[in-house]
Amino acid sequence: MRDPRYDVLFEPVKIGPVTASNRFYQVPHCTGLGWRYPRSLAALRGVKAEGGWGVVCTEYCSMHPSSDNQPSNYAALWDAEDVCAHALMTEAVHDQGALAGVELWHGGSSTANLWSRLPTLGAGSWPLAHSSGDPVASRPMDKQDIRDLRGWQKAAAGRALEAGFDIVYVYAAHGYLLSEFLSPELNRRSDEYGGSLENRVRIVRELIAETRDAVGDRAAVAVRFNVSDEGCVEGLTVAESREAIALLADLPDLWDVTVPDYWREMGSSRFVKEAAQEEAVAFVKTMSAKPVVGVGRFTSPDTMVRQIKKGILDFIGAARPSIADPFLPRKIKAGRLEDIRECIGCNICYAHDNRAVPIRCTQNPTMGEEWRRGWHPERIARRHAEETVLVAGGGPAGLEAARALGQRGYAVTLAEAGAELGGRVSRESRLPGLAEWARVRDWRLGQLTKLANVEIYLESELSAAQVLDFGFQHVFVATGARWRRDGLGRQRTTAFPGSELANVLTPDDIMDGHRPEGPVLVYDDDNYYMGAVLALKLRAEGLEVVLATNEGRAGHWSRHTGEQEFTMAALIEAGVEIVTNHGLDSFDGSEVRLACVFSRRITARPAGSLLTITSRAPSDSLYLELAGDPKRLTEYGILSLSRIGDCAAPGTLAAAVYAGHRAARRLGDPRDEAAELPREQPCLG
Repeated sequence: MRDPRYDVLFEPVKIGPVTASNRFYQVPHCTGLGWRYPRSLAALRGVKAEGGWGVVCTEYCSMHPSSDNQPSNYAALWDAEDVCAHALMTEAVHDQGALAGVELWHGGSSTANLWSRLPTLGAGSWPLAHSSGDPVASRPMDKQDIRDLRGWQKAAAGRALEAGFDIVYVYAAHGYLLSEFLSPELNRRSDEYGGSLENRVRIVRELIAETRDAVGDRAAVAVRFNVSDEGCVEGLTVAESREAIALLADLPDLWDVTVPDYWREMGSSRFVKEAAQEEAVAFVKTMSAKPVVGVGRFTSPDTMVRQIKKGILDFIGAARPSIADPFLPRKIKAGRLEDIRECIGCNICYAHDNRAVPIRCTQNPTMGEEWRRGWHPERIARRHAEETVLVAGGGPAGLEAARALGQRGYAVTLAEAGAELGGRVSRESRLPGLAEWARVRDWRLGQLTKLANVEIYLESELSAAQVLDFGFQHVFVATGARWRRDGLGRQRTTAFPGSELANVLTPDDIMDGHRPEGPVLVYDDDNYYMGAVLALKLRAEGLEVVLATNEGRAGHWSRHTGEQEFTMAALIEAGVEIVTNHGLDSFDGSEVRLACVFSRRITARPAGSLLTITSRAPSDSLYLELAGDPKRLTEYGILSLSRIGDCAAPGTLAAAVYAGHRAARRLGDPRDEAAELPREQPCLG
């Protein structure tokens, strides 16, 4: 039964001519699916609606070919075919009683138009921004271009109605075209669209009017808008934010507000905590009578209620929490708070959309697989037979496999060699900034306690002989991986001279409590989060730390998760020296030799310890011993043997959870997965 404290979250809210059934609002967020995968996109959004989100929106949706962001997989509403594609999504959302929203978008100087090859348009002439980096600049929009833009918005809004959308956006945020017009830094125009704030706001006012004219009283008009609490950084000052909202006040039916710093808006949990934007957006409701939605990676129902009761927001906006648990609203409504899969803020979802591939999630391995594989976040097929399963290893892959197999009804035994469950999750979540990652373990442990058919044994390291003697019919080996000490990785394919020395350490040593002698040279060839996290940890303990990497910046891969700028700033502020574009050559116990990746010139750095963060090797000896004698497996009645997670292929935490889930779903399924995996392809008439 629902706690009455949360009743306010389930009140209907009127948005102009339409009414949302509750206050849960999935704001526009990208999925890496877009126009290329309309069936997958419809299924993903439909599951969100089924999970209780009162409003479910698209990702940014291009209104015209001059806003072409390929190779990203974005949504589009250019023509009748796009209308049909979006109708799949709106129908899926409406079938569950939710409203569907579309965020009409023009990228301005952020889009290279690599497919359409149309000139990039901007409020002025600026080099292309964001991730494109193409060596061209935008064309300043003249009066005809602005008239065209108004027409494109109106036409796309009309197509949105045809597709069945209930809410149509004017998108004036995140550095795209309308943000350029609003910005006193980027808008240097001398006509009626530049200069004063009233002039810079003019284009937003006009697009609201064009949208209203197109949709009439059949759909609501929303505005997504940046407000600032940190001065003017390619956006409005604090004072101008308030004045701009006042100028537009009640023109839209809904305000969707956020901060101009996108990396702060969707910052990882290492750097940005829940409800971080509260102070910045709190004033908006004092300036307008229209409902307001905002985000803050809200995972706590109590925090959600506070937003409403303090008059900060009318809707609880979410992107990542709705990805981690599409059924979050229904679970709150049913009083099942312990069943909520809370977002861990790792941003692996953003990383893969950022790479133009379908979205994925560490907590929710079904995300993005709703249509392609038919996976549902809450439902799973019953067991194929009354058979027993052993899962050896209680890390992320093992926990997820045991949980999903238990949900299917198998008799499952989970054996963990150590004294605690969680594997790498438990170890890494004790590192600075990674505490929320423990939710991956904690949610699965909570679910396992509800499954009487799953037995768990700690401090139970198994030999191959023991596995055979136990008589299980299916065996999953999830024994994880360990960090290499020899330096093998992307840069090196052979061990470096000196790798056998006692003062060569790995992340496992640090997580085991070993304190190195300083100064410490951290060599990072992994280039995700571990190098920076450990460098900061050691620096906080008072050690002199140098972080060397063969890439051009520390945490090179973390640019995909939006963390690299934060990482670089944190290292610099902490006093960690950063050496880039250098690979590990050798170590003699007191001096590390680094080789320039371009010239191969050697630089020597003194080091009391060398911490190598290069790659992880699978801990697969149990699997290899068992797999080495298939005949013996048959003799002992073992029908299947699989290795999963890092034991099979070391990767991200999301990959490990996915591997455990996939293995559990595949048990008893005789189909060739690769052959059966459907692809969305266009039909040529």
